Amino acid sequence: MKIYKNIFKFLCIAALSFTACDSDNDLELHEPSHRVIYTSQMDFENTIEVGNYITFGDVSPGIVSRKWTFPENITNVQGSETSEDIVKAYFNKAGVYDVTLNQTFKSDAYVDEQLQGKELDTVIVVTVLEPISLSVKANYINPDGTLGAALNMADGAKNILEASRSIRYSYSVVGAPEKTTWTFEEGTPSSVENTETVDIKYRKMGIFDFELKGERSRPFGEAMVGFTDFVEVVASTDPVDLDAVYNYQDYIALEFSREMDPATLNAADFSVTIENAGMVLNPMIESAMVDPVEGNRILLSLLNETAYNDDTVTVSYTAGSLATLDFVAADSFSDVPLVFVGNNILDNGSFDFGFENSLDTNWKDLGWGAPWDDFSFRVSSARAYDGTKSGYVEMIPNSGMIMGHVDNSGVPVAFNVEAGKTYELGVWVYVETPTNYAATANPPDVRLYWAPATNWGIGPNPEINTNFKIGEWVYSSQIVTFSASGPTNLNIRVNNQSNADVMKLYLDNLTLIEANLRP
Repeated sequence: MKIYKNIFKFLCIAALSFTACDSDNDLELHEPSHRVIYTSQMDFENTIEVGNYITFGDVSPGIVSRKWTFPENITNVQGSETSEDIVKAYFNKAGVYDVTLNQTFKSDAYVDEQLQGKELDTVIVVTVLEPISLSVKANYINPDGTLGAALNMADGAKNILEASRSIRYSYSVVGAPEKTTWTFEEGTPSSVENTETVDIKYRKMGIFDFELKGERSRPFGEAMVGFTDFVEVVASTDPVDLDAVYNYQDYIALEFSREMDPATLNAADFSVTIENAGMVLNPMIESAMVDPVEGNRILLSLLNETAYNDDTVTVSYTAGSLATLDFVAADSFSDVPLVFVGNNILDNGSFDFGFENSLDTNWKDLGWGAPWDDFSFRVSSARAYDGTKSGYVEMIPNSGMIMGHVDNSGVPVAFNVEAGKTYELGVWVYVETPTNYAATANPPDVRLYWAPATNWGIGPNPEINTNFKIGEWVYSSQIVTFSASGPTNLNIRVNNQSNADVMKLYLDNLTLIEANLRP
């Protein structure tokens, strides 16, 4: 209260300082009328949690009378609502409420440097939040991808799950947390933020916990829910799948659907092919080992050779003794491409590279006109390469698409690049419908452009020709450079002009990583 009284005294002194004087013997004091209202939470949008209070202050000079009006049966007010300049109000129910201050001034009052009337009404909007509360449920995901039975949500439940299968976790929440964080012991992924529904695959056998934390900084609040010994992963009779091939440190990593038995591993059963600008290399595999930390990952080391981003690298396996820890033999596979991974520059907290956190309206038609506007787009949970969502595109025959990522205000979402540096620009694509184009026509394709300083000569990424694998996720990338440094926007163009049929495809995990090229 002393602070507000001092503000009032300062305003009065300032008013005296600016009062005109006709002479030293003729001093006329004039008190201005000026609306000056404060709240203790005005810097935080007047948002509090149930049971807390806000202090309201009226230090306006020139006041004749005032009246505060608070919502009935919601607040407990300390101080006179009809006279006092400082009142404190406790809010005991969640919601959005109006607090009104009616003021009568001696003369027309200034409001934001403009004169208003002698009687003013001011409405202060207060948001009252519930304490953060989380509720979690989990369901098995059936082998065919459909949602299965609910799990028992309890400590020590030890819900039985076959290795390499998945559980779908979801939550409901009150209290508007700013951030939620899932943590899954030995799950893939092991941590997920700000996602209400997530599918978690378990590759290792054992008994594991999980937890979910919700938190906000202002008004401060947090809550946590989790269960110990929640899932027990047991041996499976499912086939063992090769989920991914990628670079890892100095190795080629083969990630399987569950843990592999090191005793069954034989380096001679694997082969690697590297192609670059017509050159074909068949490097020897120096060693093969099961990752001691991630038991579902096999690491291959090449003898006197390195894989570079501009190489096409494929890995093959001839069935031998390799088996999982639950005694299921691995099948042969051939020419599985290596996908280079690294620090994804598009993963900057704003650009939704995986379509997980954006809305349909955040992907905008860039206004090229026909034929580039005959498409529909939505963020879809029907299929995803990673996470739970992807971008679904549908185009009529002989049409096209051009769209870019924008924020809720319509401003393009940017990422930063360096001019002259070499990057790998990639995307995962799932084409649902075969293409139908004339043999003499250019096949449909996806192209990733950028702005400013667009390179219009960028090629297909990918080209959806007759050899393209329909009905599965395919990674495509190009080596690119940017002629301008700084904030850059990405535009996605799909050319369907040569296709006589409807084009249906999904996009996921747009990627931009620094590239290391073969010398």
